[in-house]
Amino acid sequence: MQRDTLVSFEGVVKRFGTFVAVQKMDFEIRKGEFLAIMGSSGCGKTTTLRMLAGLEAPSEGTIRLSGKPINHLPTWERDTPMVWQSLALFPFLNVRENVEFALKMRGVGKAERRRRAEQWLDRMQILEFAERNIAQLSGGQRQRVALARSLVVEPEILLLDEPLSALDAALKVRMQAVLKNLQRETGITFVYVTHSQSEAFSMADRVVIMSRGRIEQIGSPQEIYGAPRTRFVADFLGSSNIFTGPVTATSGQGLEISTKDGPVRLAGPVAAMPGQGAEATITVLDTKTHLSVARPEGDVNVLPVRVIGEEFIGATATIYAETDSGHEIKVQKSHDELASLPISAGQPLFAWWSPSDSHHVGAA
Repeated sequence: MQRDTLVSFEGVVKRFGTFVAVQKMDFEIRKGEFLAIMGSSGCGKTTTLRMLAGLEAPSEGTIRLSGKPINHLPTWERDTPMVWQSLALFPFLNVRENVEFALKMRGVGKAERRRRAEQWLDRMQILEFAERNIAQLSGGQRQRVALARSLVVEPEILLLDEPLSALDAALKVRMQAVLKNLQRETGITFVYVTHSQSEAFSMADRVVIMSRGRIEQIGSPQEIYGAPRTRFVADFLGSSNIFTGPVTATSGQGLEISTKDGPVRLAGPVAAMPGQGAEATITVLDTKTHLSVARPEGDVNVLPVRVIGEEFIGATATIYAETDSGHEIKVQKSHDELASLPISAGQPLFAWWSPSDSHHVGAA
């Protein structure tokens, strides 16, 4: 069942002089969801978050919170606290005083402030550091203080602007689990801006992918990973092999395009079937692409390749290969699956996959 809408962006545009940072934007944020907004630097994701926080005003359009327009509400009247990349903790206050600060600004009494602050510090497993100076904490501990300070006011929505970017890899993974569990337990809507695919896909219920101020795709991590809607999304995620060429055949059961290395086919229905001769793009996930020494038989797409390198990623490895035309092919498999293959630079192999695993993303 779809959750109720908490925030809506209706025709929102943001300009800085003649530069359009956010193009016309229409989308909704659902109550109680974890929404990630991701894209490369300069794509408009942080500007979108700042407009929701009240730090920037839309040039056009309306932002609604719980159905009410908030374009002209100042930040302090919106109840949209933000956790910054820099955390922005007060160095002249101790841990407990940092968490109490927002409550103090709201006129909450001293005893109640302390009770609620210590309750959240305990929840974040840092109550023992309540009287410490901020400078005495580790990066992960400071991160938890920043979260406690924002959540102690029990907002409907929490905005997070790349809050894990300064942490090391192992600590990032631990903090991702903390954030996701916290969001599930509280039911507070989280809107999380990041450039990291691993962060967005591991935590979010839905992901918004932006490019050049425009939304390219919104969907669950599974939907976006398995079925990128545009060539940009497929390129940005980097998990697909991408082929573009003119359409040479179409039917109710798919299409075929011509590439420099041979035909590439898709089996299955296509939402917006391109015409004969039109440029089209077909992708296949690197996890659905296979390698073999002998040319495979059957109804498959087959491309002769040569190995150019490999990359180990924990329990899996990514093999990089190249076709005769220089087109790169990626294949991700477990070490056991690759054990029987002669993987060395220059080794000739066949890359292949089922046409039913192909995906159409439209014109290039």
